[in-house]
Amino acid sequence: MSFPKGFLWGGATAANQCEGAWNVDGKGMTISDATTAGTLTEPRYTTYISKDGKPGKAMMFEELPEGAHRAVLDGYYYPYHEGIDFYHHYKEDIALFAEMGFKIFRMSISWARIFPKGIEEEPNQAGLDFYRNVFEELKKYNIEPLVTIFHYDLPVYLEEKLGGWNNRDLIYYYEKYAETLFKEYKGLVKYWLTFNEINNVIMMKSLLPNYPFEKVQKDLQLLHYEFVASARAVKRAHEIDPNYVVGCMIAGGPSRYPLTCDPKDVLLTQETLQENTYYSADVMAQGEYPYFAQRIWRKYKANLEITDQDLQDLREGAVDMVTYSYYCTNCASTHEVKEKAGGNLDMGAKNPYLTYSDWGWSFDPDGLRYSLNEFYARYHKPLMVVENGLGAVDILEKDGSIHDPYRIEYIREHIKAMDKAFDDGVDLLAYTPWGCIDLVSASTGEMKKRYGFIYVDRDDTGKGSMKRYKKDSFYWYKKVIETNGKDLGD
Repeated sequence: MSFPKGFLWGGATAANQCEGAWNVDGKGMTISDATTAGTLTEPRYTTYISKDGKPGKAMMFEELPEGAHRAVLDGYYYPYHEGIDFYHHYKEDIALFAEMGFKIFRMSISWARIFPKGIEEEPNQAGLDFYRNVFEELKKYNIEPLVTIFHYDLPVYLEEKLGGWNNRDLIYYYEKYAETLFKEYKGLVKYWLTFNEINNVIMMKSLLPNYPFEKVQKDLQLLHYEFVASARAVKRAHEIDPNYVVGCMIAGGPSRYPLTCDPKDVLLTQETLQENTYYSADVMAQGEYPYFAQRIWRKYKANLEITDQDLQDLREGAVDMVTYSYYCTNCASTHEVKEKAGGNLDMGAKNPYLTYSDWGWSFDPDGLRYSLNEFYARYHKPLMVVENGLGAVDILEKDGSIHDPYRIEYIREHIKAMDKAFDDGVDLLAYTPWGCIDLVSASTGEMKKRYGFIYVDRDDTGKGSMKRYKKDSFYWYKKVIETNGKDLGD
C-alpha cells in the first residue's frame, strides 16, 4: 500500500444533521429547521405559514408560495432540531474519534449560531465559544479540524427577507461571516471549505421533475454570487493567515458513464459532466469560467450579471485544493431508460455491471479512482475525498454490538481505489468518510439510513437514549488508521 506518511484519515459530519440544539444559546432559525422527516418513498417537506396565516407544506426543494414564511408547526417531526445532540455530546464523540485514531475531522459551522439573522453587527458570543470549545477538544487529541463554512443551513432571515443567494448582498454578509471565523479561530483551524457541494444548485434541474426553465436561469445567477463570495473568502483567508488552506467542495465528482457506446450517449455524458461538475469546479479551482460556460448560458438563455470586479475576484480567489463527495455513479443515455438509479443529487440509468444498496446507490470503487485521476489531471491541485460511505440499516444486538460487514466492504474497496490512485500519481491529502457517527440523513431525514462507525440510539421518530455504541467497522477503521492503510482486514 502506498498511502504517504502524514495522510489525514478521519470522518465527516454537518452541523444541521448532527448538532441539534436548534434554538438554544442565541442560535437563529435556519432553513433546515423547518424541514420534516421523510422516507425513501415519502419526501421531506418544508413547513410554512402562508401570507393569509394558513399552515402549509412544500416539497423540500420547492419554492414556497409568495408571502409565505417558514414555520415549525404542530403535528410534524423535525429531525434536525435534536439531530444526535452533538452540541452536548461533542466531548464524548471526539474522544471516540480519537480512539479510532482520527487525524482530521470534517465538520461545519452553523451560520445562524454565529450571526442569528445573518445581518448582525456583532457575532453571537455563545456560538463562537461553542465552536472554539470543539476545536480545542479536537486539538487536545491532535485532530485537525476541516471546517465547512456553509453547509446548506442559511439563516431564515437571509432567505426570506433578503431573497437568499438570489440577492447579491449575500456576498457581503457571507464575506463578513467568513472573516469572523478566520480571525476568531486563527491558530485552531488550518483547513477550510467555503461551500458544501456548491454545484448541487445546478444539479437540481435533473433531480426534480418539471423543473422550471426560468428557475435554471436564476440558479446560474445565484451560483455566480456564491462563486464570488467564495473567491473573496479565499483571498481574505490568505490575508489573515497565509497558512490557511482553503478548498472548494464539489458534489459527486465525474459520476456518469455513457450507458451505451452510442456516440450520442458519450456526448450526453460529457455535456452532463460539464454542466453538473466542471462548470463549478473550474471556476473555483482555475479562477475563471470554462470555455463551455457560454454554451450553457445560451442553452438556458441566461443573461448573468457579472461585473469586471467579479471576474477579478474570481481570478484572485482560486482555491488551494479541490475536495469532493463520492458515493456512487450512474449512467447517461439518449435511449429509453428502463431502470433508474438513486444517488447523491444525481439520478441516472442503472449500470448493469454494478450492484446497488437498499436506497438504489451503486457500489463503484473504480469510479472513485477514475474521478481522482480526472480531477487531478484537470486542476493539478491537492485533493481530498471529504464524503464517501454506505447508508444502511444497522441492527443493535442485545449485547450492544453492531455487525456491519457491508460497510467494511464498501470502505475497504474505496480505500483500495485510493491506493491505486496514489500509484497513478494523484496528490491526495485526506479521506473523511461521511457520517463517521450516525446522523440524520439529508436526503430522507431518517436515522435508519446509517453511515457511521459509531451507532447512535435514535430512531426515525426521535425516540432513543442517544447512547453511543461502537460498530464492528469502528474497530476495523481503527486498525486501518493505525497501519496507514496497510491492514484492511481482507
